[in-house]
Amino acid sequence: MRRPLVLLAAMLAWLAAAAAPAEAPRVGILMASVIGEVEDDPRLIGLRQGLAALGWTDGQNLRIDVRRTAAGGGSFDDLAKELLDLKPAVLVGHTVAAARALRRHTGTIPIVGVLIADPVGNGLVASLAQPGGNVTGFANFEPGIGGKWLSLLKETAPGVTRAGFIFNPATSTTADYLRSARQAAAVLGVEVVALAVHQPTDIEQAIAGLARRPGAGLIVPPDVFLSTHGERLVELVGRHRIPAIYAYRAYADRGGLLVYGLDTLALYRQAAPYVDRLLRGVPAAELPVQYPTTFHLVLNLKAARLLDLTIPASISARADEVIE
Repeated sequence: MRRPLVLLAAMLAWLAAAAAPAEAPRVGILMASVIGEVEDDPRLIGLRQGLAALGWTDGQNLRIDVRRTAAGGGSFDDLAKELLDLKPAVLVGHTVAAARALRRHTGTIPIVGVLIADPVGNGLVASLAQPGGNVTGFANFEPGIGGKWLSLLKETAPGVTRAGFIFNPATSTTADYLRSARQAAAVLGVEVVALAVHQPTDIEQAIAGLARRPGAGLIVPPDVFLSTHGERLVELVGRHRIPAIYAYRAYADRGGLLVYGLDTLALYRQAAPYVDRLLRGVPAAELPVQYPTTFHLVLNLKAARLLDLTIPASISARADEVIE
């Protein structure tokens, strides 16, 4: 009787194993910042919704793990290691710094970069059309956007003759943006001044120094450091009565005059199909890096009134959103 019982037990164990669901694959997300709490971040909500529409539900057949630099002050490298220890099937890196950190720790697990600046120049991919490695994703701005920012600023505030271009060299990739702004400056009759900042006190000194001469304006490009101190930056710009244009929508909510930038929430929704395809085994090297195609112009009329600016009809008519 013993042998049949052993065979029966083995068969039952085999049937149980066959019936048990496979462990849900994990998606690790490394972010430079989070809007509010992780659960309420609209970017992550958009990504989850996009994945759910493709059949992936967090907590059921998928596990999403999020790490952010704001949590405990950890470095990108430390947080990247934490995510790698969880053995994710796919990684998502928010900003070029996050994507770089993930890439330093794995050359095999596919990485979707979101809002990555100059992915070719930063060595993340061989080319946009053929990434060639384990990184793909969505870039933030094309190099020529710097000239567009300056042109819109000058059109909105014609009195601007000297525009500061503020950035932190450690947290942003701005050389191409600055170059294109200077190219446009030659035509617009505006001097563009690079304002490198490294710590919060540098922001105040840079803004105060810019304001000492008449005709000051400011360009605020995509920069994690500046975004982290965005509320203080907008306050200083307002105090010194400097017309400014920003890259991200959040600055307009804080009181910034003008925003010309991309829809970051849309980029996260676009990232969902890439994550889906990578989970299903498509190599990252086969998914081209994409630049955004839709940009939004946001005008803050309250900020304009504080600056005593009369907004040209050409700007008002083109604004996708006007904040009263």
